[in-house]
Amino acid sequence: MGDMTNSDFYTKNQRNDSNHEGGFGCSLLELRSLMELRGMEAVVKIQDDYGGTEGLCQRLKTSPTEGLEGVVTDLDKRKEVFGENLIPPKKPKTFLQLVWEALQDVTLIILEIAAIISLGLSFYQPPGGGSESCGTANAGEEDEGEAEAGWIEGAAILLSVVCVVLVTAFNDWSKEKQFRGLQSRIEQEQKFQVVRGGQVIQLPVSDIVVGDIAQIKYGDLLPADGVLIQGNDLKIDESSLTGESDHVRKSAEKDPMLLSGTHVMEGSGRMVVMAVGVNSQTGIIFTLLGAGGEEEEKKEKKGKMQDGNMENSQTKVKKQDGAAAMEMQPLKSAEGGEVEEKEKKKSSVSKKEKSVLQGKLTKLAVQIGKAGLVMSAITVIILVLYFAIDNFVLQKRQWLPECTPIYIQYFVKFFIIGVTVLVVAVPEGLPLAVTISLAYSVKKMMKDNNLVRHLDACETMGNATAICSDKTGTLTTNRMTAVQCYVADVHYKAIPDPSSIPPKTLDTLVNAISLNSAYTTKILPPDKEGGLPKQVGNKTECGLLGLVLDLKRDYQTVRNQIPEEKLYKVYTFNSIRKSMSTIIKLPDGSFKMYSKGASEIILKKCSRILNEVSEPRVFRPRDRDEMVKKVIEPMACNGLRTICVAYRDFPANPEPNWDDENNILTDLTAICVVGIEDPVRPEVPDAIRKCQRAGITVRMVTGDNINTARAIAIKCGIIQPGEDFLCIDGKEFNRRIRNEKGEVEQERIDKVWPKLRVLARSSPTDKHTLVKGIIDSTLVEQRQVVAVTGDGTNDGPALKKADVGFAMGIAGTDVAKEASDIILTDDNFSSIVKAVMWGRNVYDSISKFLQFQLTVNVVAVIVAFTGACITQDSPLKAVQMLWVNLIMDTFASLALATEPPTESLLMRKPYGRNKPLISSTMTKNILGHGVYQLTIIFTLLFVGEQIFDIDSGRNAPLHSPPSEHYTIIFNTFVMMQLFNEINARKIHGERNVFDGIFRNPIFCSIVLGTFAIQIVIVQFGGKPFSCSPLDLEKWMWCVFLGLGELVWGQVISTIPNSKLRFLKGAGQLTHKDEMPEEEQNEDQEEIDHGERELRRGQILWFRGLNRIQTQIRVVNAFRSSLYEGLEKPESRTSIHNFMTHPEFRIEDSTPHIPLIDDTDIDDEAARKNSPLSQPSSPNKNNNAIDSGINLTTDTSKSAVSSTPGSPLHSLETSL
Repeated sequence: MGDMTNSDFYTKNQRNDSNHEGGFGCSLLELRSLMELRGMEAVVKIQDDYGGTEGLCQRLKTSPTEGLEGVVTDLDKRKEVFGENLIPPKKPKTFLQLVWEALQDVTLIILEIAAIISLGLSFYQPPGGGSESCGTANAGEEDEGEAEAGWIEGAAILLSVVCVVLVTAFNDWSKEKQFRGLQSRIEQEQKFQVVRGGQVIQLPVSDIVVGDIAQIKYGDLLPADGVLIQGNDLKIDESSLTGESDHVRKSAEKDPMLLSGTHVMEGSGRMVVMAVGVNSQTGIIFTLLGAGGEEEEKKEKKGKMQDGNMENSQTKVKKQDGAAAMEMQPLKSAEGGEVEEKEKKKSSVSKKEKSVLQGKLTKLAVQIGKAGLVMSAITVIILVLYFAIDNFVLQKRQWLPECTPIYIQYFVKFFIIGVTVLVVAVPEGLPLAVTISLAYSVKKMMKDNNLVRHLDACETMGNATAICSDKTGTLTTNRMTAVQCYVADVHYKAIPDPSSIPPKTLDTLVNAISLNSAYTTKILPPDKEGGLPKQVGNKTECGLLGLVLDLKRDYQTVRNQIPEEKLYKVYTFNSIRKSMSTIIKLPDGSFKMYSKGASEIILKKCSRILNEVSEPRVFRPRDRDEMVKKVIEPMACNGLRTICVAYRDFPANPEPNWDDENNILTDLTAICVVGIEDPVRPEVPDAIRKCQRAGITVRMVTGDNINTARAIAIKCGIIQPGEDFLCIDGKEFNRRIRNEKGEVEQERIDKVWPKLRVLARSSPTDKHTLVKGIIDSTLVEQRQVVAVTGDGTNDGPALKKADVGFAMGIAGTDVAKEASDIILTDDNFSSIVKAVMWGRNVYDSISKFLQFQLTVNVVAVIVAFTGACITQDSPLKAVQMLWVNLIMDTFASLALATEPPTESLLMRKPYGRNKPLISSTMTKNILGHGVYQLTIIFTLLFVGEQIFDIDSGRNAPLHSPPSEHYTIIFNTFVMMQLFNEINARKIHGERNVFDGIFRNPIFCSIVLGTFAIQIVIVQFGGKPFSCSPLDLEKWMWCVFLGLGELVWGQVISTIPNSKLRFLKGAGQLTHKDEMPEEEQNEDQEEIDHGERELRRGQILWFRGLNRIQTQIRVVNAFRSSLYEGLEKPESRTSIHNFMTHPEFRIEDSTPHIPLIDDTDIDDEAARKNSPLSQPSSPNKNNNAIDSGINLTTDTSKSAVSSTPGSPLHSLETSL
């Protein structure tokens, strides 16, 4: 489909040409070549070849006014001949591909190799059998049967590897499926207005066909290529295709070519669709980018699954010179490293930093990985040395050739133990937990009317400290109704009876409102009996049209007399004019202009006003001031928006110069001032109270005047009487924040924003300035996290700048939705509060999982390590470890990451950006439970055989049968984890850990399921799991010791944190993985450590980072590309740089902040560091490095690396 090969493409066109006479008057190729022309060239071509747009429409068998008939057969034929309006998505990865990817995991590969060696050796019988001389190696061989069973351990390891791989692949697969579902949901959201059979209907973009007449208006994203038939003051932003930021004027006479993917910035009009899908200009670009290219665009627009055909990064890196327009993702780590990037259609669209949580987790995972690597290396070395010294030094044996296989078998066993320690040490469940938690939240957020476009927005929302909300439609119902008016020198407090208004004034007023509003704005009968009439189009205009209906007149009859084509000129509404005017030509050749707009703006331009007998009387500035005092301010103080309607007559000749706007829009005659009310949504005051309780400041930013804004703010509860706050308008705001030269100064903004609650009459730039000012502010020790809502095209920059941008699903323009992270499908402020709740819940889910995970890791690693050192054999065998790893990582992440949110989440202040991931309560729990578990396990290990009166399992020779002793240890260990999983449900030190446990069926089923499987493993696992069946009494003991976890949990939560002063330190350097004080001089240290470590176990490091490719892909799927101006220059110091160029030394060390924590780089440091981001390293033997892995040492500001060509696009390697 999309990647039509050329030959295929031409055969298709030949068919179209033969189709020419029978079908349409022009072929696909002709239309395609026509769309490549621009400006006058195109006008001439259309005139000469087709006889103007009318001729073009005839050939395409469509009518410029009526549109297509809409017959199904005709539509299908058009789709067949000219293609459909969609760019075919790429095929999702198959399950097998995902399995293959999961197999790429280095640790798994090492385990597989070890298992295969172990298998091979077990089948190798040395000649001369058990000659005494091989010593301990053979002493323990029992009967032949056992020797035969030597292969079981190798096989079991292979089997468990298969399990892990399948689980991982299945998880990825189901996630991919979910996101595709979400994707198609986003796609269906996008509708467009098309005329069919004379009716204007909303169609999904994919249903548009060639020959359709599309209505385009301010704020649209054009879905297909077309030729303008009629336009009013149309300006288009074509930067997405041409890169030129200036808006291009379009008109049917001069430049009628409209291209898909461009934005309508002003005006309105109608176009006939000429090319769709892969044949449109955007589509052609994608086809050029190759098969994957066109998918990328869909992803770009919507954030699709990223599963491009991946190549080796070396080949791709060469393309990176133009990388400002691409996004780099170092996705894979230890294998040949693929960096998937996107050729961007829109270099402008972009997402902010990597989310805070991901930064923190990345760092944690890397630190734990290091620690695990060190531990496993030491374990192996100790085991090998001990064996060698014991055999060859103390017992003075020779190394005999025939004993070699037996010795090697021992070494392989040691190696397997070492790898197992590593497997358990690395929390590969972490990224999984994040992804599951986010995916789950996103799915559930749909029900709460939040359509999440970028995954991490969901979690960032939990940290939000400020919300800048629009008024109209978000805080209010967006059903405008006219409630007061001032007409014919009388101020009516309610809509007057039509008979009380002079008939001439009434006619003028009805004409002025009916003609001077977008013809797409209508009031339709209600959907269900007794409902409110349905308002379509611009809501303010609907309020005015409602006024016409209340005055018992019909606007439609007026519009039918003067249809849209007859309007002589339209000055459409935009944020600079803040008014709209329409000019009509009267039968006698003279002109009449109707204007409407914000009352203070229009009244300034009025020099007359209609009095009680419909005569214009003089309207002087002092009359205006009085009018403002007597009429406009009282209306505004009731929270009404005031609109003034006016007109002006022009003579037939000389015809005025319509382009000279300033002289046209003056000297008007005011007809009336209307007060339009937009009532506050009933649920908003409550939602705002919740926000304030949760430590989030709500600010209102609106285009309305200050009195209206203040009245609504009081109704909503944004400002309480008696508080110290600021309500200012855009002018005053700019006066306060700009210096004499007119430049914005941060310290001036810092004086304003903390108290600012209402910003009225604000321009889009003001909104952007405010958001940027709050985000960049250093007044408070925590950087503010700002959410912004917006619906207009002009809100784009602010939405993009904010940490989380909310676009309105109903009232929002395509441009706004494009720039946003989350779309509110019901335009309701209370949905934002839901988003905050879900965001905090994600954070808490991750913390729960961490608390659980780290306990398991600490205990398992210490047990394996000490056990191996003291008894030459890990009490927990490789296969058992893999099982523990599977339940603890994969299942627990499912169980703990899907806890539903509760209202109590909104009772606390937001976590800061640099609060440690692991709070002191969590540290207390991790250490406390760790101590309990270690005590029990070591007791069992060293005196277990006496307690239970069984044979000791210590120092068992190779291939000995499984002992009950070690089975009890294994079983107790798993039972303790199961009950600790219940403890982990609460992380703020709550007492009742069972609270709400039945609201989470996933959790219950996983705990019970794990328990059931554990019984099966112990009773029937036998040799492969090194288990021997236990009787009921021993089972009871195991469960009893496990239940002790719950009791111990209560003991721990009784100890107040304040008593544990030392935990403050521990909260910063908890686990075994910190090299103390290393960060003090992090940069220099990193080099040496990093150099040594990477040389040694380069690849192993990334065990955790690496199991996760697909998850990264999913998380990235929702993230868009580099920022246009790379607004945030902070780059991160990354190990990758040190690896590639060890000679770097950075003079300033980043401030010392706890490791688990993460740090904000100050701008100084960032600027010095930014030159470090080098393109991928030339050194080929270092595959870990080549893959563009960048382990950042400083991960809180996930700024886009500031050299655009660098592959270090924030650390998405990790999560």
